[in-house]
Amino acid sequence: MNTRDPQALIEKLKSLPPERMAEVEDFVDFLRTREEEARDAAADRLGAAIVKLAEVDFPAMSEDEVQAEIDVARRERRERLGVDRR
Repeated sequence: MNTRDPQALIEKLKSLPPERMAEVEDFVDFLRTREEEARDAAADRLGAAIVKLAEVDFPAMSEDEVQAEIDVARRERRERLGVDRR
């Protein structure tokens, strides 16, 4: 069952016996921890990527160079998807 109504969920929780409520609380804690771990792992990967980029020591790109890269990526994506937006 999938509900997006918090009040309906609260009513369902209220109808559970205490030991089941404890299980639900444990599950919610598990979900929260999993989300935090995923966020932390993503932050670690981003940090590692930033370090690697700093080690490459390429000169900074100009705004025109950045826009050219964006244009190429968009063109390749449109070609891949078969979209003609000109």
